[in-house]
Parts: sequence; C-alpha cells; structure tokens
Amino acid sequence: MYFSPAQISLAEQAFAHAEKLASGYFRLDRRGVKSHRYDVRTKAYLQEHEVRDRAFAHLCKYQYGGEAADASGGGRHFYRICLQDDCILDAVERAHSFIRLGPLLLYIATHELVHVVRFEDGVIAFDAPEEVKEQEEEAVHQITRRMLQPVGNPDLGLVLDCFSDRYRIGDIAQ
Repeated sequence: MYFSPAQISLAEQAFAHAEKLASGYFRLDRRGVKSHRYDVRTKAYLQEHEVRDRAFAHLCKYQYGGEAADASGGGRHFYRICLQDDCILDAVERAHSFIRLGPLLLYIATHELVHVVRFEDGVIAFDAPEEVKEQEEEAVHQITRRMLQPVGNPDLGLVLDCFSDRYRIGDIAQ
C-alpha cells in the first residue's frame, strides 16, 4: 500500500510545518533545518534495506564524497527519512475516524527532524549502542511532544495520546 498523490502532498505539507517547528525550537539560523542534509522518501521510492514493517519511519545515514574524503575523515553525509506508507495508512485505518493522516504525518515528520538535528549537533552518535538509542527514542519523543503541544489541534492531541507508547515512530539504522 502506497501513498496516493494527495497523501504525498499532505506529507510534504507536514514536513514543511515540522521544519518551521524544529527551526524555532532549536533556534537554528535563517536556513533552519534545511541546512541539515536530509531527504524524505515514501515507500514507493525506498530501497529494500530502507523498508521496515514495525515503524512509521526509518532514518538512514549515507556517506558520500568519494574515497579520498572518507580517508581524510572529511566525508560528507546525509540522512534519509524513509516513510513506511503501509504502516502509517494501516494505523489510520485501524484507528477508524479517530486518527487523521495529516496530524499523524506532522508528528512523524517532527519526530524524525528532531533526530536529524540531534545527530547533526552531536547530541548522540548515529551509530550509538542499542541501549543508548532506546534512551534517545524516549528523549526525542518527549521533545516532539513539547514542540507539538502549542499547535493546539485537537486531532493532533489525539495522535499524541494514542500513539505515545503503542508504536515505534522511528527506527534508527545505518
């Protein structure tokens, strides 16, 4: 199950809103979150290793810049936020009319951008041990909730309540 064109547009809107929220929360410069190298892909465009069946999104880190840059330690990297369309749509369907796609996508987008900022700022290493990643997941969840509380959308409040501990919003993998 893949996102429709209208659902992809909704995801793009969610990420645009999440970028503004993250830029404000983390007090980033005028370029905001856009200064961090990342892209977003939906399931139709994911490689096999980017697909997960137990998360709404999966964050991957990729190196680029050639062997010379890697050898000197100057290799560049970017993050890919891999949306798992089927998991997201299934959660909305199972929640019947209580959970709406737009607010869920905003939560997911905000959550994943918090990860990107924290990795880029060196708060935690992307390849940290599993127990550290579990603690990081909880910290990111709490930050995401703080960022989204002022939004004041009742549908978003339902997402915050219903999806707090039931689902893994993001997986972190290399």
